[in-house]
Amino acid sequence: MRPHAFTSNARGEVRKTETGFWAFFPSDVPRRVPLSDEVVKLLDEATGAVHRLGGVGRLVPNPHLLIGPHLRLEAVLSSRIEGTKTDVGQLLLFEVGQVPSRDAADDATEVNNYVLAMEHGLERIRGGFPISVRLLREMHERLLEGVRGQNRRPGELRSSPVWIGGSTLEDAVFVPPPPDEMRQALGDLERFLHESDLPLLIQLALAHYQFEVIHPFLDGNGRIGRLLIPLMLVLREALPQPLLYLSAYFEHHRSEYYDHLLITSQSGDLMPWLAFFLRGVRQQARDSEERTVRLVELQHQLRNELLDEGRPNSVIRLAEQLFASPVVTAARVEAAIGVTRPTAQAAIDALVERGDLLEVTGRQRRRIYEAPRIFQAVYGSVDGGDR
Repeated sequence: MRPHAFTSNARGEVRKTETGFWAFFPSDVPRRVPLSDEVVKLLDEATGAVHRLGGVGRLVPNPHLLIGPHLRLEAVLSSRIEGTKTDVGQLLLFEVGQVPSRDAADDATEVNNYVLAMEHGLERIRGGFPISVRLLREMHERLLEGVRGQNRRPGELRSSPVWIGGSTLEDAVFVPPPPDEMRQALGDLERFLHESDLPLLIQLALAHYQFEVIHPFLDGNGRIGRLLIPLMLVLREALPQPLLYLSAYFEHHRSEYYDHLLITSQSGDLMPWLAFFLRGVRQQARDSEERTVRLVELQHQLRNELLDEGRPNSVIRLAEQLFASPVVTAARVEAAIGVTRPTAQAAIDALVERGDLLEVTGRQRRRIYEAPRIFQAVYGSVDGGDR
């Protein structure tokens, strides 16, 4: 690591450790942050966009159906930043047992674990458990369970140095604090997450930056750090569900994302990072609002069509379920809507006849069906660009 690149001690100090390598020792998270005019404007716009998204989410007749689509988008895009190649379609096929290759299965398992980690976090905070180091460790354990990083101590804080960029501690671009100082910094971050003096979105931006600087795990830090964002938005009741998948923006601006995190530590200036973060919130909240409205309108249209046609309740319930998961099998329909296998297959056949479902395997047994129109409404046009 190049100590001379760090020109300010505002965010922390670069010092030599007892074992002789340079590392960054972060300061506590700032509790008072004077904001520039640009950041104040962006904060107002981003907060308004989140409030509108939350309002739309609260008006949805069946809000639980929104959780799956938004979780999958976040999981795919956050994992893509870390190098996985799975897209939403492949993840959905993996969920119904369609595994094209070992490598694809490994990638899909990593993405699916992200969904499981977030679901665990949501369940815990809704049960009254605070966002804490303990909860992050529980989520980390689920994130790395059974995947290629499982030898990186799932659920355990690191007890050895890590580095970012380069091939060794000596030529690294950034070296997070050693384990003892890491734990102290985590304690301060945990206390900060329980406070509410700063505007929520500023608090989230600072918390995400600080978590990435601390880097408490051997693997999976980026994904856990990004999970903090929707969890905090739900915990603080800014959103009724995790509808804001900020990873779309980070993935689209990947180089800027990493550069901002590093430069903030080097220069001490928080304003460029805060502006970048708030632009992402503004963009993705607007995108998610449009996606949610599109989904609800299609759901309403399809339901009315089926009712007008006099379709049985099993068909209507299956159509509703497709918005949570637009790739199904007869076995999954049987379990999801609580009917017999013949009734499940009859409901599938009715939607195939209408063109709402397509059989994609060409097999006679263990067939898989996709709902292309619903898939496009839920997952199409994922964009992290500025507006």
